[in-house]
Amino acid sequence: MEENLDKPRCSWCLCNEKMTCYHDEEWGVPLHDDHKQFEFLMMEVMQCGLNWNMMLQKREVFHLCFDGFDYDKIAAYGEEDIARILGTPGMIRSRRKVEAVIHNARCFQKLRAEYGAFSDYLWGFVKGKTVLYMGHRKGRLPAQNALSQKISQSLRRYGFQYLGPVTVYSHLQACGIINDHVESCFRYQDILAHYPVVKKRDSSGESL
Repeated sequence: MEENLDKPRCSWCLCNEKMTCYHDEEWGVPLHDDHKQFEFLMMEVMQCGLNWNMMLQKREVFHLCFDGFDYDKIAAYGEEDIARILGTPGMIRSRRKVEAVIHNARCFQKLRAEYGAFSDYLWGFVKGKTVLYMGHRKGRLPAQNALSQKISQSLRRYGFQYLGPVTVYSHLQACGIINDHVESCFRYQDILAHYPVVKKRDSSGESL
């Protein structure tokens, strides 16, 4: 990251080194790896009611608790695993969230069985292209939009929990389906230069 120290960034990532590294190396980069997709999604589940900085600080704990976010292993978890996770030092002690991660792993398996890959399913909503909303370039970002609502509804039909349209919108930003870096950020242009992008107006009523 040293070579990027003097480059302009989105202001939200400047609070600590982990947030800055996450912004520079992961956030908004188009993601097509199912294990990382599941990790990001389940970190969003764990975040509900909390904040992303806390999730990054506890990321190593999550990896320890959930076998590196291996969805096949997690899908087979039982009561002993739940007790182990809740007893792990530093873990968020929400039984409902832990149970949701396990439940979602099983839903993730079913969706993969149907589509071949979760990434193929998710990127299918945008025809494989990162969406750049022209109204977002100055940092005026919504909590949700028509796309996140549509995907959230679809995920709920597959049984996923804790993945409402606000949470899904955050995931779409994280995995690069939506490029919400501010225009002055060095990652904004880098993503435009290296990945297929479709530009759209900032419209809550759009259809994709």
